[in-house]
Amino acid sequence: MNVGVLALQGDFREHLLALGECGVSGKLVKTAAEIAQVDALVIPGGESTTIYKLAKAFDLFELISKRIADGMPTYGSCAGMILVSKSIVDPASGQETFGGIDMQVRRNAFGRQTESFEVDLDFKGITGKQFRGVFIRAPWVESYGAGVEVLASVEIAGGTHPVAVSSGKVLATAFHPELTGDNRVHRFFIEELCKK
Repeated sequence: MNVGVLALQGDFREHLLALGECGVSGKLVKTAAEIAQVDALVIPGGESTTIYKLAKAFDLFELISKRIADGMPTYGSCAGMILVSKSIVDPASGQETFGGIDMQVRRNAFGRQTESFEVDLDFKGITGKQFRGVFIRAPWVESYGAGVEVLASVEIAGGTHPVAVSSGKVLATAFHPELTGDNRVHRFFIEELCKK
């Protein structure tokens, strides 16, 4: 399987390394020709508005949206979670999403950069010890449709908020597994969603 990592902005190199450690042939992609050739796509963390604007500027937005809608396995982490959502609570002016998961997300839900944190998570479908979630200006899932499966949640701010979800062949996490050295989320994506 040939997995592309969208290399417009963000921590795409870390995702590429994680995929390689899973034995997957990954490559950085940033042109329409490159995106058209991959079997699956990872949308990294970074700044969702910047990734959106660059995708529009380089005429990639419609292509990525269509490929996701047509069933290309896709994994979005942090900013990527925002971009694979159906809608955003209080989006940046004019910001759109690629779509893929019937959910609404809240940007910077846990607070600013200085309020970043780590927490151990129970992740449905991943065995062994809890997964260490690294949250940096992270979103959370505000609401979701019937076809969305919640894989992990965080109890904070007086409520329980989904921070990892899947729907069909699309996976999204509010946290950054690529920063932990623990590749179980990437393996889950490859083994559970890419092979559907």
